[in-house]
Amino acid sequence: MYKNNLGKHDLTKNLSLKTGLSSNISKKLINDLINSLIEIIKIENLNLKNIGSFKKRFKKERIGRNPKTKEEFKISPRYIISFSPSKNLVNFINKYL
Repeated sequence: MYKNNLGKHDLTKNLSLKTGLSSNISKKLINDLINSLIEIIKIENLNLKNIGSFKKRFKKERIGRNPKTKEEFKISPRYIISFSPSKNLVNFINKYL
């Protein structure tokens, strides 16, 4: 079950196995959780206690270059989301590795 890239399907399957809920209810829970997180991050930064914080940052316009052809192009300005784990999460992970 555990692999490098998890999708929504993997999360819903794991949730339904652990809780005994049906796949449809697990899928709805995961989708509602993700949509709630997205709506909050659109408005402000999101701090989840003992997990970490999601911060919306603005990146300015810049010139990029295709490494293969060396052709330059403009990278448009955009917002990105960065995640910083809490000290508790980092300590928990380091304790079991």
